Amino acid sequence: MTGSLVVPPGIAPVVLPADVPPQVRRRLAESGTLLPPFTDAHVHLGLVDPAPLRARGVAAVHDLGGVPADVAALSTSTADDPALPRVAYAGAFLTAPGGYPSDRPWAPAGSVEEVGDPAAAAAAVDRQVAAGASFVKVALHATAGPVPDDATLAAVVGRAHEHGRPVVAHAEGPGQAARAFEAGVDRLAHAPFSERLPDELLASTAAGGVTGRPMTWISTLDIHGWGAPTTEHEVALENLGRFVAAGGRVRYGTDLGNGPLPVGLNHRELAALAAAGLGRRSLLVALVGDEPPTGLVSFVPGPAPARADDGAVHAAWLARATVLDVAALRDPAFVPPTDAPQTLEEPHDHHAP
Repeated sequence: MTGSLVVPPGIAPVVLPADVPPQVRRRLAESGTLLPPFTDAHVHLGLVDPAPLRARGVAAVHDLGGVPADVAALSTSTADDPALPRVAYAGAFLTAPGGYPSDRPWAPAGSVEEVGDPAAAAAAVDRQVAAGASFVKVALHATAGPVPDDATLAAVVGRAHEHGRPVVAHAEGPGQAARAFEAGVDRLAHAPFSERLPDELLASTAAGGVTGRPMTWISTLDIHGWGAPTTEHEVALENLGRFVAAGGRVRYGTDLGNGPLPVGLNHRELAALAAAGLGRRSLLVALVGDEPPTGLVSFVPGPAPARADDGAVHAAWLARATVLDVAALRDPAFVPPTDAPQTLEEPHDHHAP
């Protein structure tokens, strides 16, 4: 059941269980649209309260840097909690000795592992995997301190891939996005914002190039100004637009915990993705991601926009989503929400790059 929005190829449509009562199906169809559940692919749960996220449209999150034991405990506790998002996580940031974010006050003890050589890098990856990490995060922030050398970066990527874990890189500073791609990094934690990338590099990252592994970019555009776009926002948006035009894979992510971002679906982030060239199908692909959580659906009250080519209108509409538990739909008395949830912007310690 997908209402009036066509689900893009590669994303399974919402199929409700047979025991959902006919009257509930009718109410859902008459009052809005059911879509697959949405994921924010870049958050830091140690810096925010996750409690409002599901009510405000975020069914699952990817924590990309925290204290492994703390995030693992939170992931376990939220797995069956109908009020909280599902959690997958990267564990600690892996960085060079003295590298970012080891000197940042927002990075608590235990959230950073310093790796100075390939052996240390492989051992650190093993520890993140043992702690239940679904990803491995490496910091390549050359403007804030030392970064892993090529051999150490290769060891991070190689060991993570041996474990079947994708590698996410914070790439900042001249040449760091290129280094990440050449090393086989799977995802960039941010659309590159510190330099304009050459067209040839964009085409290679989108297609796989010599590595054979196309990259995915996580958007995080709104951190550059939080509604008052900065020069970095302009650079990131321009890079992302060309990456999209080259066929690149994009995932919706906000870097929640980095400044006063809305706690829930971020309309500004979605609008920026639309400005980068994502239409309604691509926006939905970016929101749903690769492995949407089971047992949950997104529900957007009101009719879907009629114009399929108007990404900005669809961004505003999708930002109205909330998350429903499929089990709750089995109650014949269930009534879907008719109003969009309110998102909050809360002050946080600035998780500055």
